[in-house]
Amino acid sequence: MRKPTSRPFTSDTALWMWASPTSKTAFRTWKCYAAPEKHRFQILITRRTPVISNFQGKTAVLTGAGSGFGLECARIGARLGMNLVLADVQQDALDKAVAEMEAAGAQVLGMRVDVSQAAQVEALGAATLQRFGAPHLVFNNAGVGAGGLIWENSARDWEWVLGVNLMGVAHGVRVFTPMMLEAAKQDPAWQGHIVNTASMAGLLNAPNMGVYNVSKHAVVSLSETLYQDLALVTDQVSASVLCPFFVPTGISQSERNRPSDAAPAQLTRSQMIGQAMTDKAVTSGKVTAAQVAQMVFDAVAEGRFYIYSHPKAIGSVQTRMEDVMLARNPTDPFAHKPELGIELRKALRTPA
Repeated sequence: MRKPTSRPFTSDTALWMWASPTSKTAFRTWKCYAAPEKHRFQILITRRTPVISNFQGKTAVLTGAGSGFGLECARIGARLGMNLVLADVQQDALDKAVAEMEAAGAQVLGMRVDVSQAAQVEALGAATLQRFGAPHLVFNNAGVGAGGLIWENSARDWEWVLGVNLMGVAHGVRVFTPMMLEAAKQDPAWQGHIVNTASMAGLLNAPNMGVYNVSKHAVVSLSETLYQDLALVTDQVSASVLCPFFVPTGISQSERNRPSDAAPAQLTRSQMIGQAMTDKAVTSGKVTAAQVAQMVFDAVAEGRFYIYSHPKAIGSVQTRMEDVMLARNPTDPFAHKPELGIELRKALRTPA
């Protein structure tokens, strides 16, 4: 490996960080750019990231395990010989998932959990610790979808979406991270990983999806901070964030699991329009939940933080970052497909 340099940063300067060659880690490299263009320079930073190289006999906790990414990750975990803790708010879907994993030969603990409720996640943590000990893999995956013009989202919309999408992840991190750190402290060979499900909506700002965008941006920020915080205190536990694009998972039918006390009297017109467009985008998607689940396990095994289901969508993220760096007004999100913007504007501007 190239030796560290003490020269001032220039276009050809690399900053290297060292890690023990005996540790089970992966070396990851990021490219960081400064604006404006005439002052652009590149810094390469390599950081040690813990990896789980063998999943056999390890324990995984998965929320939202009754469908979508959670269910597909559970299936992979069962094939790899993992102990599984499955949590979902929908009892029938949870029961079906538990039965399937048990039939596959896995040791399974299933619990109905509303992740927005701190006490329920705490109970899940206690049950996990009692049955299997500290989990090696925690997949904070439960989430709900929501759309509509941002000023039309009710207080109940905000409480429900942020409660599940953001606080559900926060509760999982708060409950399980201390267990994992304690296990790592007791065993220098112990490795753990936390994966939080965000979305490409956590890196972009598509219109008519405001409350969902906000929740997923928060999950990306939480996950990046978790990654950095863990790196301060341990070399044995790390984190990743999953940012899928439009993938058929059932999230577009999230209203089925909305608590009655959080349900609106009726959806607004913008919400119904957004729901129809999301359904169309999801059903036309070519990447499956099973493929994304495999990406998750690959990323954990390789020590990768960002997990993308659709790498081509990163171009839009780059454009957004350039807007920020250049203090440029936000780029039209429909610039690559103007017909979609025309359709949405027409639908929203046409009198009901």
